[in-house]
Amino acid sequence: MRVALCQIASTADPEANLDLLRAGVDQAHGARVVVFPEAAMCRFGVPLGPVAQPLDGPWASAVRKLADAAGVVVVAGMFTPSADGRVVNTLLVTGGDLHVGYDKIHLFDAFGFAESRTVAPGTEPVTVTVDDVTFGLATCYDVRFPELFRTLADRGATAVLLGASWGAGPGKREQWELLVRARALDSTSYVLACGQADPGVDHGGAPTGIGHSLAASPLGEVLVGLGPEPGVVMVDVDDAAVAQARRTLPVLANRRLSSAG
Repeated sequence: MRVALCQIASTADPEANLDLLRAGVDQAHGARVVVFPEAAMCRFGVPLGPVAQPLDGPWASAVRKLADAAGVVVVAGMFTPSADGRVVNTLLVTGGDLHVGYDKIHLFDAFGFAESRTVAPGTEPVTVTVDDVTFGLATCYDVRFPELFRTLADRGATAVLLGASWGAGPGKREQWELLVRARALDSTSYVLACGQADPGVDHGGAPTGIGHSLAASPLGEVLVGLGPEPGVVMVDVDDAAVAQARRTLPVLANRRLSSAG
């Protein structure tokens, strides 16, 4: 199955960002799944409460219409309301019979940023199946927690779709690339990581992206990647390659401690 990673630089305007999604889908010729970054609905660095909408709201419904018109499944980060007055950082998966969200479990309370101040955490790992391929879902800071990726593999995922809006800083690009490859090895799964492009400006220290989206194979090899600018890159997911990797490197089967989740 062919998956497109569409690296964009979201603005603070959800309607304008829908145009970015349309352009990305148009460029993703031949892809069955089209992945956009975390915060595709609206970049970080602005109040998120006013832009948050439920999964059946107008923004997610517009993404669903776009996906259906193109015959693809679209994955894109958005914000949904939380009962406690905060928002939820949700990864929307929509198109065809799918219209679900994964709520980011691990919040970015690190490197001087406190995502939990305005964002409520999710609690449940999520997988989705597209044409017999099972994908796990993860968002940004989740990549630092290997147990989530192993749990997704235990639930049948052979690839993880990872949306991100990675914070800039010394060594952060190196950490991003290392973590994506490490999580692929931990779970012997593809990790398809789509980040926000580098906006070229500092939005008050908010994590608004560094680019460098990449796809890692089940054995941690970098298959494709992008630089800091907006762009689209394709990768093919092959369940047979995952099965071979799990025979060669049976880390999931060899575990002596039970997995979380």
